[in-house]
Amino acid sequence: MDKVRIGFIGAGWWATTNHMPVLAKREDVEMAGVCRLGSEMLQRVKEKFDFPFATEDYHELLDQELDGVVVTSPHHLHHEHARAALLRGYHVMCEKPMTLEADQAWELVNLAKERNLHLIVPYGWHYKPIVNQAKQLMEEGVVGNIEYVLCHMASSTKELFGGSGLAPEQQQPVLSFTQPDPTTWQVKENGGGYAHGQITHSSGLMFWLTGLRAKEVTARMSAPNSSVDMYDAATVTFDNGAIGVVSGAATLPPGSGFQVDVRIFGSEGVLNLDLERARLDVLRHDGNHRRIEVAPDAGRYDCDGPPNRFVELIKGEGTNDSPGEVGARSVELLDAMFQSVTEGGKAVRVG
Repeated sequence: MDKVRIGFIGAGWWATTNHMPVLAKREDVEMAGVCRLGSEMLQRVKEKFDFPFATEDYHELLDQELDGVVVTSPHHLHHEHARAALLRGYHVMCEKPMTLEADQAWELVNLAKERNLHLIVPYGWHYKPIVNQAKQLMEEGVVGNIEYVLCHMASSTKELFGGSGLAPEQQQPVLSFTQPDPTTWQVKENGGGYAHGQITHSSGLMFWLTGLRAKEVTARMSAPNSSVDMYDAATVTFDNGAIGVVSGAATLPPGSGFQVDVRIFGSEGVLNLDLERARLDVLRHDGNHRRIEVAPDAGRYDCDGPPNRFVELIKGEGTNDSPGEVGARSVELLDAMFQSVTEGGKAVRVG
C-alpha cells in the first residue's frame, strides 16, 4: 500500500483544524474526497486541502475507492455515516460521541468486528505518554480489584455550549469552517451540551484505564442560562460491583485549560491521574508507592495521535488505543445519564 486513501464525511471546525491538517502532512496519505453540506464551504475545504473529489452527498463519497473514512459530521449523524462506511467495507475513525444511543454504538462495534475492520474513536489523551504509563500500571494490577472510581472533567466551554443566549437558529450563520456550528453544540436533540461534548472525553479515558462497564446510573444535570446541560453529576455502579462518580462542569474561566482527574481505588491501592497538574502516582497499602516523573505539560491536550494511528492501523501497524468498544461504553453511560435525568434522577439499568 503506497498511500492510504482517506475520505471525510463532515468538514467543520474540528475536522479542518485538526484531522485534515494532520493527515495532509503525511506522505503516505491521499486526501481522496470530502463531503459536507453547503456548496460554498465545501469548495473552500476542497481547495484548502487539495481534495480531488467533493460532494454534498455522502453516498457519492462512499462510491469512491477508499481505504478509510473519517466521520466528523454533527453528533446526531455519526451513527448513520459510520454505519454506511463500515457496510461498504471501509475502516472508520468516528468522532466522539461515537453515537447518541447505546444500541447504535454497539451496532457499530459489532459491524466492525464482523467485517474485520478498524473502528477508532479519536480520544486524544489516550495517545499521550502519561496515559500510556497509567494504562500500563493498571494492566500490571497495581490497585488490585477496582472498588471505586472518581472521574471529573471541567473546561472553558461556557460560550461553546451556552452561546449568546439566542437559539441557534436565531444566531448569525457560521461562515467559517474553523468556527464551531452552534446547531451541533447548543441543540439537545443534536447531541449538544457538556456531557456529549466533554464528558465523552473523560469517561472514555476512565473506561480505557479500568476496563469497566457501567451497570446502573443515577444522574442530575443543570443548564443555567443554556438550553443544554452545563453541569453533570452521576453515581455509577459498574459491572464488577464497584461504584463511582462522574462529574463535569462547562464553566472554567477562559484560558484555564482542562481539569481532568481520574482516581481509581482498589483492594491494594490507588492510582491518581491528574492531567491538569500532570500528576501520575500510585499509593499502595503495602507501602510500595510510585510517583511517575512526567513533563510539566504532559497532560496538555492534542489530537494528533488518533488520526496518525488510524493510518498506521490501516497499514497493519500499531495498536488501537481508543477502540470502538471504549466509545460504546462511554455512549451507554451518557445515554443512561440522560435517561435518568428525564426520569427525575431515577436509577437506570444499562443494557
